[in-house]
Amino acid sequence: MTELMEFAGHIRNHEALCAELGLAAGLSREDREKQILLKGYEKWGKALPEHLYGMFAFCIKDGEKLLCVRDHFGTKPYYYYLTDDGKLLCGVNIRDIMAKEGFRKELNVDMLQIYMSLTYVGGEDTFFKGLKKLMPGCYLEFENGKLSITRYWKPEFRPDENRSLEDWADEIHTTVHQMMKEVKTDDETAESFLSGGVDSSYVLAMSDAKMSDSCGYDDERFDESGLAKQTADILGRGNSRCLITPNDYFDIVPYVMYNMEQPLGDASAIAFAIACRETAKHTKLCYSGEGADEFFGGYNMYRNAERYGDNLKTFYVGNTNIMKEDEKKRILKSYNENVLPINIAKKIYEENEGYDPLTKMSDVDIQIWLEGDIYLNVHKMSTAAGLEIRMPLTDRRVFDIASRLPSRFKVNAEQNKVAFRTAAAKVLPEEIAFRKKLGFIVPIRIWLADENYNADVRRLFDSDIAEKFFNVSEIKAIYDEYVGGNSDNWRKIWTIYTFLVWYEEYFVKR
Repeated sequence: MTELMEFAGHIRNHEALCAELGLAAGLSREDREKQILLKGYEKWGKALPEHLYGMFAFCIKDGEKLLCVRDHFGTKPYYYYLTDDGKLLCGVNIRDIMAKEGFRKELNVDMLQIYMSLTYVGGEDTFFKGLKKLMPGCYLEFENGKLSITRYWKPEFRPDENRSLEDWADEIHTTVHQMMKEVKTDDETAESFLSGGVDSSYVLAMSDAKMSDSCGYDDERFDESGLAKQTADILGRGNSRCLITPNDYFDIVPYVMYNMEQPLGDASAIAFAIACRETAKHTKLCYSGEGADEFFGGYNMYRNAERYGDNLKTFYVGNTNIMKEDEKKRILKSYNENVLPINIAKKIYEENEGYDPLTKMSDVDIQIWLEGDIYLNVHKMSTAAGLEIRMPLTDRRVFDIASRLPSRFKVNAEQNKVAFRTAAAKVLPEEIAFRKKLGFIVPIRIWLADENYNADVRRLFDSDIAEKFFNVSEIKAIYDEYVGGNSDNWRKIWTIYTFLVWYEEYFVKR
């Protein structure tokens, strides 16, 4: 007997699949997705994920055999753990696995070295010893005590130099239009997250969402909500603004680290959690614009790609790398010479040998950064708030364009995401489509130095937990240097702090 044991996500091409699999129209979403997976497995077996578009992680039980699948980009997390007596514990949520018989909660202290550089949990290991992530584009089979993992998809790039910028922009625009038709059904109502950037603006412009949702701050240097409101007004959509105060921000950190299930040092995750919680008060479905930066060359650092050349494989592990090994050796009480962030990317560099430097950087970010930080944050914080987020730009068909797009149409000396912005300019004013990338910035770099708000940071830096893992005099020196004017240190402080909060949630309180 075949059973669907677990499913998280949204199958985007459900209409075509229902027709192909002979499923009745009018099924509820839950029944429809269950039947697509079971009938699809019956028809295609392990090749099932190759027929699916969308966001998904699922487990099918076929007699005594388990098949666990994670989507191509890893938009939904999936974890697995082998018990001492050879049983497989698996699921979308770590806490559900922890609650099962046979799970032993032990800290994987080596992961702290990775975390201190990346600010997130990169690669297949986690902070729990023995608990692993099923990586994007992979499926796991488990039968008779034997576990095997197969990679069914990976990013591949084949630039086509025979087309013009306008040709590429037309294809992007046509494909995004198709995504927006598939991303929800007619009986669903969605809102759309909106910042000052082109990705969320383009998604809103192409959608039927009547309301957009933004967050902002009293400090104008960090506040994009005014730009978002201007965009919403131009597009004739409503805009709901959530004002984030320093107290709101620091108060929610334990909630975020608990619901994230792994520490995450991305400061924007806290703001995103607040935005999800506020947005969930008036909708249960929202669009977001993740994926375009990594696919189409959206980060400013990509413009340095040619300068890095072949040296990339010696240091580039993704979008963030805030601490070098010498500094970690000084700070950490336990340091393993063999645990290096660059090791996570070695196989990727072996695969992309021969690609140009920008493509290599993009490939690493798609496989490591998106999975470990961006998509984890979107899934965990939206789920905790009772909000469903769909990301129209994260789709194999969108990536397929990016995989054929020459790097010169991704970045140039003046601009990033050139072809994507040219597509967006078909429905957005040029000043929005070509606005300089701001990023989802937060004033935490200022708030961390303010004694009105940082009491918990100071408490944990001076705690027994900190003493357990860090040379406390060293982390205090980083903090003192930051307060003394070295604002670049804020990321290091925040990364240490979020780990301490997470550890307290999972190993002290529980």
